[in-house]
Amino acid sequence: MDRELFSNELQHELLAILDYWLQHAVDEKQGGFYGRIDNNNRSYPDAPKGSVLNARILWTFSAAYHLTNDPRYATAADRAFAYIREHFVDSLYGGVYWSVTSNGESYDTKKQVYALAFVLYGCSEYYRASKNESAKALAIQLYEVIQQKSYDHKQGGYFEAFDRHWEGVADVRLSHKDANEKKTMNTHLHILEAYTALYRIFPDELLAKHIAELLRNFHDHIINQQTGHLHLFFDEHWNVRSDTVSYGHDIEASWLLPEAAETIGDEELIAQMRANALKMADAVIIGLDTDGGLWYEYEAANNRLIKEKHWWPQAEAMVGFYNAWQISDQHEYLQYAYNVWAFIKQYIRDDKNGEWFWGVNEDHTVMQGQDKAGLWKCPYHNGRACIELIKRIGNQGGALKGWVTL
Repeated sequence: MDRELFSNELQHELLAILDYWLQHAVDEKQGGFYGRIDNNNRSYPDAPKGSVLNARILWTFSAAYHLTNDPRYATAADRAFAYIREHFVDSLYGGVYWSVTSNGESYDTKKQVYALAFVLYGCSEYYRASKNESAKALAIQLYEVIQQKSYDHKQGGYFEAFDRHWEGVADVRLSHKDANEKKTMNTHLHILEAYTALYRIFPDELLAKHIAELLRNFHDHIINQQTGHLHLFFDEHWNVRSDTVSYGHDIEASWLLPEAAETIGDEELIAQMRANALKMADAVIIGLDTDGGLWYEYEAANNRLIKEKHWWPQAEAMVGFYNAWQISDQHEYLQYAYNVWAFIKQYIRDDKNGEWFWGVNEDHTVMQGQDKAGLWKCPYHNGRACIELIKRIGNQGGALKGWVTL
């Protein structure tokens, strides 16, 4: 495969993903987007609606409009922002709810900082696409809330979660599979991602300092400098509380970290994060199967490989390995990106019903009981991978020659 063909196929894929969400996910009766769509494209009108899903929809359609100027994507982004502002934002105590009912009433009012970061991220990209000043204002407001309520002034970093009134809660986990610890890699990665997006529309000196501090936290605490993998869970003093390896997060962070450093223009951090990117990409290679796909997780404590291949690590692997190739000019990284794409086309993409399956098992059978849309399943990882790679290929000369059509 050459890069022009890669770009053309990714353009086709991006348009197909966006078309799926426009066709199946819009909730015409209750507003916004459905909270759940199953693997057979059956929508569940009574399902709760999550802030993370809606923020990711906002980001995806904003970025897609910014790239293509297709007015359909602007309309979808407008819809997502209006719904978030009206239903998810807590106008009384600040921040956003974790979820609302199907008709938009507050449901789970926990203030999960991860969710605040994603709404901030979506609003920042939406402002780039729409120049809607209220979106920029909300993004800045959420940034200030995170700094005021979540930032650890003693040890650095950010705490996980609070109740609606910003008091502590006993269970701060994002999901049942997580460790119940005060700080996590995942939340820090997506605060960094959100702050980087905000800096593009709000190049504030103090914000740049927070981004730089986050990058140093990754280098000093979160990246295992011996193995190249990420530590996932910590107590408030940065003591590591888990030895599980998440291959998807490793490769996702490998390109988000240098992107943040490049955005604020810190040359020392750029060099450091590019070195980290290659170290992390090398660490992920062991998680690649012979079919080109990336395994989910490895539990070091009991030497157990989780032999599932979820959709989102595959998307992030394409970008992460492509980024490693751009940094190093070592062709094997580019080949890994191509191999993952071939795996996606063969096993992850649903050619019958559209979009991507949640994942496949070791024998390539589709994982059962998972959704096409839900609190976690969204158009963000796969849509963003397409957008990011299309831009990177186009910026390297000649490959992007106008939009393909479905």
